[in-house]
Amino acid sequence: MAERPVSSVQTARAAQTSVEGAARPGAIEINRVLRNTYLLLGLTLAFSAAMAGFAMAIEAPYMGLWTLLGWAGLLFLVYKTANSVWGLVSVFAFTGFLGFSIGPVVNMFLSMANGAEIVTMALGSTAAAFVGLSAVALITKKDFSFMSSFLMVGALILFAVILLSWFMDLSAFYGAIGGAVVLLMSGMILWQTSEIIHGGETNYILATTSLYMSLWNMFQWLLILFGMGED
Repeated sequence: MAERPVSSVQTARAAQTSVEGAARPGAIEINRVLRNTYLLLGLTLAFSAAMAGFAMAIEAPYMGLWTLLGWAGLLFLVYKTANSVWGLVSVFAFTGFLGFSIGPVVNMFLSMANGAEIVTMALGSTAAAFVGLSAVALITKKDFSFMSSFLMVGALILFAVILLSWFMDLSAFYGAIGGAVVLLMSGMILWQTSEIIHGGETNYILATTSLYMSLWNMFQWLLILFGMGED
């Protein structure tokens, strides 16, 4: 029996599949990125907490707009150095700065009547959300890449609103803004974890930075939401 000829289309598809398979990170590489990401995230969270504690101990003043400027500059530095050993230095500088900047905010809430309870609830809720969302992505292994466009648009809109709040009194809308931020950060955690386990993110420094920012924003806005009943 004569062999069935292979068409040029079939050959092209086979070649494309071969190239894609070769380009896609293997399970060992994915596990390495995931392990390094969680290890670095744990270290940066500990360093960030230490810097927050230092800011609280010296009663550092609220940094205001300087927080945004420092965040933008150090985030740019992280992305510029992410593929070198200096990326580790940059990510610790970035997370340490944000930890220091949130110290005065935590001090402000602790000065309230139920401040310790508010801070504890915000910390516990942030930790529970991270563990739960990470577990969903890791156990189901669902690909959440379809969320990327929505998250990008949502992040740009919320960034514009939060930037506007520095110059206008939007306190009446903080409940809605805070709820939107918490939902957006939850989506970011799902998406970033999914990117790692499906080989879409191979740089653990960038993955750590993304997850850290999600946790930092979520914790800060949960503080605001839980503290809205206080003066």
